[in-house]
Amino acid sequence: VQLQASGGGLVQAGGSLRLSCEVTGVRLYNVAVGWFRQAPGKEREGVSCLSDSSRWYAKSVKGRFTISSDNVNNIVYLQMDELKPEDTAVYYCGADSSWPNMVVTAREGKNHDLDYWGKGTLVTVSS
Repeated sequence: VQLQASGGGLVQAGGSLRLSCEVTGVRLYNVAVGWFRQAPGKEREGVSCLSDSSRWYAKSVKGRFTISSDNVNNIVYLQMDELKPEDTAVYYCGADSSWPNMVVTAREGKNHDLDYWGKGTLVTVSS
């Protein structure tokens, strides 16, 4: 199983970006997929995750970010609107066979892990 994140870049505050996570080796209906981020000097935090019709969002992004999936092409998207400088981070996608484990990893971060991780894509939001 491999995950490849893309779509990062430099954007002004208030702007939008769409990240893509291409998943190979497993069909999306068999795994939960989540987006995480890590800013310099900070711990990794969960941003959003999905499995079938279930969705979870961190409070800091709720109402601004939208997670979705293309089950034909096996891609999970993260539409990020109203971006803020504090959204600047490396964004990673991860996958797990367990939705409960995905959610607890997203909510609690350290001491939890996922089955699979991809390399990150850098998002920089300028003020």
